[in-house]
Amino acid sequence: MSNTGMIIEERSRDIGDFLVGRLIPFRKKRMIGPFVFIDHMAPTQLGPDKYMDVDQHPHIGLSTLTYLFDGEIMHEDSLGTKQLIKPGSVNWMTAGKGVSHTERTPEHLRNGNTFVAQGYQIWVALPQALEDMEPNFYHIEAKDLPRWKDGDATFTLVAGEGYGKKSPVPVYSPLFMVEIKTSNTCRLNINGKLKGEIGICIDTGSINTCGEVIEKGNILVSKVEDSCDIVVSPNSHLLLFGGEVLPEERYIDWNFVSTSKEKIAKAKKDWENKTFPMMENDSSYVPLPKPFQGKK
Repeated sequence: MSNTGMIIEERSRDIGDFLVGRLIPFRKKRMIGPFVFIDHMAPTQLGPDKYMDVDQHPHIGLSTLTYLFDGEIMHEDSLGTKQLIKPGSVNWMTAGKGVSHTERTPEHLRNGNTFVAQGYQIWVALPQALEDMEPNFYHIEAKDLPRWKDGDATFTLVAGEGYGKKSPVPVYSPLFMVEIKTSNTCRLNINGKLKGEIGICIDTGSINTCGEVIEKGNILVSKVEDSCDIVVSPNSHLLLFGGEVLPEERYIDWNFVSTSKEKIAKAKKDWENKTFPMMENDSSYVPLPKPFQGKK
């Protein structure tokens, strides 16, 4: 995933036990646990005149998590990976000291028909001691993720640990990502179920908490361990995510995340000079964005 522009909602607000904003980072909250960036791929119709073609671009200092609801993406990277991701499965790529990759609509879907693509692409910062680790890639099938029901809600543990369960996704710090789908109105209990900072992303539907109704497209960040009651509306789709806060500040510049501005500067220079780890079978190249000059 290429971060072409940070999504920042300046109308973030405080409703008591929660901060509310539009995805992350937003004005009052730059990270939630180790999560530094969440990009919602809203339902998009793809077809003969429009496919997903994200050319080769770089990353350092983070892991990317791709989780689809509809559609398919072919992932290829400088490690030699070629992996098709389908709805419900997880692509987990750790950039470490450097990796480049592409994301494209697979050839078998370029058949003249139209289809819908949607899901989330997420960045998770690595602990400082692992920022320069060797890059790697893992793919976990949907059937291998912990899944359970609680009343009128279905839970899937996408990554990390929560609700007494553990996902097979090989994370590098204490974190969690849980998908929840409701069929009827239900109460969501997060107290004691998850460790660290807690974010609630409302993909569809709404929740009622602290006397307010929060609609889809928002993220809530719990400020306290024992939060207000959370009532989830019927046919809602939520993602809970977060974990233990990393102690050091993280710098984000384009697709690079690090505790060191110097490492980011070197990565940018290497990418411009094409001495960064590159893919052998793909000559595409996303140039480093030029600094914003403002209006003249």
